[in-house]
Amino acid sequence: MSITKKVLLVLLAIFIVIQFIRPKRNESSAATPNDIFVHYPAPDSVKQLVKIACYDCHSNNTAYPWYANVQPVAWWLNNHVKEGKRKLNFSEFTAYTFKRRGRKLEGVIEQVVKEKEMPLSSYTIIHKNADLTDLQRKEIADWADKTLEQVMADSLTQKSQL
Repeated sequence: MSITKKVLLVLLAIFIVIQFIRPKRNESSAATPNDIFVHYPAPDSVKQLVKIACYDCHSNNTAYPWYANVQPVAWWLNNHVKEGKRKLNFSEFTAYTFKRRGRKLEGVIEQVVKEKEMPLSSYTIIHKNADLTDLQRKEIADWADKTLEQVMADSLTQKSQL
């Protein structure tokens, strides 16, 4: 057997073995009490946009595509989701301090609307429905701005009660 065939067989064996090493999936069927939309209302159109464009990486419930069952892609996706949730988790939003909530909403406005950094282009290549138009981005920004005002008002209310 040639060296090339041996190398290919070893690589195939490694590929097959790694299929059994799977990361824990980011799936939750229960609604979380700290979800942003539980405490800060939004029009249904905004909820839908945020859930389509943001929730896969920035919530406790990812809708996994078929290719998430293939290693090492699943590892890469798992790492990406963990990083996204570390930066902003809409499912745990109201567990943040008021100051952090404000910073996160400012980040949404900055990254989604002004810089158009979110959703990531690597995500929208496959998830075309998450590729936001300028009008959709403005709709999210307007909601985030109103929510930011509410967060600041809630913060002041809490401080006055202390």
